[in-house]
Amino acid sequence: MAMKGICRAQVVISGRVQGVGFRYALRSRASSLGVSGWVRNRLDGNVEAAFEGPREHVELLLRWCRQGPSVAYVDEVEVAWQEPESEHGFAIR
Repeated sequence: MAMKGICRAQVVISGRVQGVGFRYALRSRASSLGVSGWVRNRLDGNVEAAFEGPREHVELLLRWCRQGPSVAYVDEVEVAWQEPESEHGFAIR
């Protein structure tokens, strides 16, 4: 992709992923990996996020999303690769 191995993934996580601290755990994990982006709850009960950073770090974060925090239950993680948008920091929206 663009800028020296920087990639962007748009992600939708479905399952029991709201009301279980998913967004806060995800922000903490993303920060520890140096991945930028955002996460938000959707009205349909899913969690949507965008991750931007080195490919290997984004892949690690995607792997984490397939488990989530201990009280979450993840059914599916849909990933769409996109062009990076120069995100800085990781926000809960």
